Amino acid sequence: MEKDFTKQEEAFAELLNIMETLREKCPWDHKQTMESLRTLSVEEVYELGDAILKNDMQEVKKELGDLLMHIVFYALIGKEQEQFDMTDVLNEICAKLRYRHPHIYGEVKVEDENDVLRNWEQLKLKEKGRHNKVLEGVPDALPALVKAYRIQDKVRGVGFDWKQKEDVWQKVREELGELEVEVARKDQVRMEEEFGDFMFAMINAARLYGINPEDALEKSNKKFIRRFSYVEKKAHETDRNLSDMTLEEMDEYWNEAKAIEKA
Repeated sequence: MEKDFTKQEEAFAELLNIMETLREKCPWDHKQTMESLRTLSVEEVYELGDAILKNDMQEVKKELGDLLMHIVFYALIGKEQEQFDMTDVLNEICAKLRYRHPHIYGEVKVEDENDVLRNWEQLKLKEKGRHNKVLEGVPDALPALVKAYRIQDKVRGVGFDWKQKEDVWQKVREELGELEVEVARKDQVRMEEEFGDFMFAMINAARLYGINPEDALEKSNKKFIRRFSYVEKKAHETDRNLSDMTLEEMDEYWNEAKAIEKA
């Protein structure tokens, strides 16, 4: 059954026309290159992620638009360089999605989402000609926490994973014990190494239990900021500086903030 995408097509065509006009007539847009847009695009992705964590749908809509504008911008530059255009971009992603979903567009049978992910990774390796290089597709530029999660997710796709997710806690305890040994020895180099191993194990545990560690940590960051801001507010109300307060006094306000959040 054909679906009516007329309104979406018209809106997308308008964006393409606007970007071509800006590229031609706006001094700033005309000057941009893929390299100059790169950092801005990364910022847009983080802003979208922040809006999603806040569950602010109006902001999500806005940030999706900003990100889509960047995609169109890159395609426009690619067209100018006679490398590719927006049609090529769309055709390639459509072909990729069909190829990597053989359970929808082919004869492959799957039982659940795990089968889908395993097939996805195998097909991705096959199309890139990297049958024995599972981790080659993990970008070096990823933040370490995100990279660790992607590494673990990649190797899971080829079966290198815990048989029972509960077993990961033994590994977590093992890494914590090794870290504590190096802390007692005050060996800074070994402490850093073991701390990294401990974090890697914790990220693995998060993955196995369906927790995105980046999102979880960001939520904790925001929670800390909220509670500490409350401590600062209460200190200001009593005309005191935080540096002049005892830890016990600050803890009292901190616990007030926790109680207010729970209430």
